[in-house]
Amino acid sequence: MSETGVAGLALSGGVSHQRRRDGMTVDNLVSADVVLADGRRVRASAAEHPDLLWALRGGGGNFGVVTSFQLRLHDLGPEVFAVNVAYPLEDARRVLAGWREAVADAPDELSTAGLIWSLPVVDELPEPLRGLPYVGVAGMWAGDPVEGERASRALRELATPLVDLSGVVDYLAFQGSLDPFFPAGVRRNWKALYLDGFSDPAVDLTVDWSNRRPSNETLVIVRHLGGAMSRVGDEETAFGDRSSEWMLSIDSTWHDAADDELNVAYTRAFWDASLAFSDGKTYFNFPGLLEEGDAAVRASYGRNHNRLAQIKATYDPENRFRLNQNIRPAGR
Repeated sequence: MSETGVAGLALSGGVSHQRRRDGMTVDNLVSADVVLADGRRVRASAAEHPDLLWALRGGGGNFGVVTSFQLRLHDLGPEVFAVNVAYPLEDARRVLAGWREAVADAPDELSTAGLIWSLPVVDELPEPLRGLPYVGVAGMWAGDPVEGERASRALRELATPLVDLSGVVDYLAFQGSLDPFFPAGVRRNWKALYLDGFSDPAVDLTVDWSNRRPSNETLVIVRHLGGAMSRVGDEETAFGDRSSEWMLSIDSTWHDAADDELNVAYTRAFWDASLAFSDGKTYFNFPGLLEEGDAAVRASYGRNHNRLAQIKATYDPENRFRLNQNIRPAGR
């Protein structure tokens, strides 16, 4: 999404189209200018307030208001190979399992996701396909597009596609290609969970619950992680553990307030059922309604939580910045 705000992206994770090649956005945060709770302005960098920089790289908005970011850049494009293929929903188990096997040893340049969604209602698609639920594979090759076409070919042959829109595109156009399908004002409850693995039983559960979606616009997506993301040590950034190769995100989306209870209950029940394949760690850029509260914060930060609480006590001892996935100051 081209409209994603840099602040939340750069403070709580940032899982981009080139995540396996270049790491997360937090891994590329070099420095930040921060207004603290007491009004002081400081710069967090390797040379100044390095403890604060460490905490900002995954600790979210707990430590102050970041007014500017300095980010490391990487060569990319301007053209890339985008993977975007839709298969019949009845092939969901075959496609998701096949995608899992195909990306097991994928090069870092290839970042993909398996998903269950509904095709958009647009003139570009044949009328029988408009709004049709499907299983798909989407992603990007962050390198030579010609190599990308070859490297992703197997992902476009997992079954007989309904439509294959993969091809060479301008990166900036690709980055904004989903904007029309996520308009402002829509009702949403998105919850993410790191999976211990994407085993056949986990595939079955994902497909079964996806078939129960109360809204045709709800997206269920499993992102393949690893690569450069996994080569950052657990304690190098506040983000913490990088061992999971799979992130399930339940992106419930609907329009009518009368359907709130139904859709929120679905999201919660799907998430709860998925805990059988997870240690309960969540991705804080998709927290949904974080009913788990402090327990989820502690579980997700793991061994880094105590260090974060100490840094919080240094920079925000009164916990002014608390309307978030809150890290309480040590001693409070």
